[in-house]
Amino acid sequence: MATLSENYSAPFAAGGSSEIDDELARKLLVLALGKGADYADLFFEYRAAGGFSFDEGILKGASRGVSMGLGVRAQKGDATGYAYTEELTWEAMKRAAETAAQIATGGGSVTPITVTAVHLPARYDLGKVTLDVPGADKKALLERAAAKGHAYDSKVIKVEASFHEDIREILIYTSEGKKARDIQPLMRFGVRVIAERDGKRQEGSSGGGGRASMGYFDGKTPEWHAERAAEQAVRMLDAEEAPAGTMEVVLAPGDSGILLHEAVGHGLEADFNRRGTSNYAGQVGNDVASTLCTVIDDATLLQSRGSINVDDEGNEPRSTTLIENGKLVGYLHDRHSARHYKLGPSGNGRRESFGSAPMPRMTNTILTAGPHDPEEIVKSVKRGIYAKKFGGGQVDIANGDFVFSLTESYLVVDGKIGAPLKGVNLIGNGPDVLRKVVMLGNDVEISDGIWTCGKDGQSVPVGVGCPTIKISAITVGGTKV
Repeated sequence: MATLSENYSAPFAAGGSSEIDDELARKLLVLALGKGADYADLFFEYRAAGGFSFDEGILKGASRGVSMGLGVRAQKGDATGYAYTEELTWEAMKRAAETAAQIATGGGSVTPITVTAVHLPARYDLGKVTLDVPGADKKALLERAAAKGHAYDSKVIKVEASFHEDIREILIYTSEGKKARDIQPLMRFGVRVIAERDGKRQEGSSGGGGRASMGYFDGKTPEWHAERAAEQAVRMLDAEEAPAGTMEVVLAPGDSGILLHEAVGHGLEADFNRRGTSNYAGQVGNDVASTLCTVIDDATLLQSRGSINVDDEGNEPRSTTLIENGKLVGYLHDRHSARHYKLGPSGNGRRESFGSAPMPRMTNTILTAGPHDPEEIVKSVKRGIYAKKFGGGQVDIANGDFVFSLTESYLVVDGKIGAPLKGVNLIGNGPDVLRKVVMLGNDVEISDGIWTCGKDGQSVPVGVGCPTIKISAITVGGTKV
């Protein structure tokens, strides 16, 4: 079978519709360095994206769009100049390079730049991407999900299904002579179900994807997702008012990792620590969590939503250990922060598009497995909450304080999972929660390709993961009086 790199018509490659050659890149880098910058890079990006939405028995929306451009960065010490253009004409690119160069005010000769291509891994080299599949085939997936959702139970009154996809080609040149090119596919499928009984409504959802082809649906069919969404919606019709107070909480494996991502992960991004605004600033080498806890950020997982072959600065990412057996051992770095800490980049310099400068960002952030059986963990709870699905949340990076809402949770009494609950919020502090991890399951799961992370106005796809986790005490904000 042909690979993606063989099938895909790459605009920036030799013979492509917007071919970029090494000589052109060298000229632009010389301009970006022309005022005396220490470093410069070029970030070319082409993105094609599409989407389908299905509701009320019809295809409600279909979209397709393309964007393309160049971002130029120049750095002098801690100062950064950045400019971008959506026109890939020489004049427009030259103007962007000269604008970025204005961060420096000196000048002088620039050492000739020799460009060498970087060999990259193949973590998502697919035979065919979803964008190349006829729209009728994707519409059929949505119709199947809707039919299954409605057939699940007579209380189901509404089923929405959606399919989003894109492919991104990036080409990076640096003044250090590095050249890196990657083609990054991405897709996400989702189902939302609303059930009603006696005037009371509840909803359920299920979705997944990643850097995958249509082969994703060989394992998790549209019917599989629809059934799980409908099951949740119907079950939640029996939800009781949630208790309030401090109690034991068990987090389900997989998507519960979003709490780790938001309440702990952002605080481990090196730019916050370089500026001293993170709770973890200056804490490397100190105990910051239970000895059960080891936290990694791993971009190497095959076809995972947060995986990348190369970051947006041209560095190959790796699996980076952040917390090991409770001890803080490092941060996530881009080039700027790595230079500040006198380290090599960890491959976490990411950006939303060519219009944005890179910054340290997570990829797939995971709390690794512990020694406990998941059933043993639940049985150990006298009275508490089993948190299965998370909704929105708010986090203060400076101190780790968070509030998260739960879309699916259950009361646990005497070691048994009981009634579903509604209106549950978890209120706490990320570092404090990690210190209160008293049992950790051996059942690590990685989220199924649904999460997007926002930071400073930029969004990037990410993955999260964790095993079953028992936390000795979290404040539960409930509605029961």
